[in-house]
Amino acid sequence: MRPRFWELPLAKLDPEEWEALCDGCGKCCLNKLEFEDPPELVFTRVSCRLLDGHACQCTSYANRHDYVPDCVVLTPKKLKEVAYWLPATCAYRLRHEGKPLENWHYLISGDRETIHRAGISMRDRTISEVEVDEDDWEDYMIEDLS
Repeated sequence: MRPRFWELPLAKLDPEEWEALCDGCGKCCLNKLEFEDPPELVFTRVSCRLLDGHACQCTSYANRHDYVPDCVVLTPKKLKEVAYWLPATCAYRLRHEGKPLENWHYLISGDRETIHRAGISMRDRTISEVEVDEDDWEDYMIEDLS
C-alpha cells in the first residue's frame, strides 16, 4: 500500500487500500431504525448476526451475502448514497466529507487496539439480532454513538 494512502481521494484507492480504511469499530454492522416523523436514523446495539461483538469484525466477510443478502457493499460510488447511515466516527464517512482520520484510527496510531481503548468501537456492547425480536429493537436504541 502507498504511504498515507488514506489522505488520497477515495476514488483513487485500490481495493486493498479501500478495505484497509475500515477502522474496525463494528458500528456499520448495527441495525438501525428509521423514523419518518420527524425523519431520523437511530442506531441500536442490535448487531448483524455475523458480527463478532468482541473483535468487531464480520465472522464471514467474504461470504456474508450468502447469509445476509442485503448487506451493503461499500464502494466510493455507493458511499455517496449511504454516508448518512454511517456513524460520524467512520473513516469512510470522514474521508467522504473531506475530514482527516481520528488519532485513534489504527492507520494513524499504528495499533488496532487504539479504537477499543478509546471507547469508539462497539466491543462487547452489542447483542446479536438472533437474540432480539425485531419488534423489540427500540429497547436497544443508542443515544450517543461516539
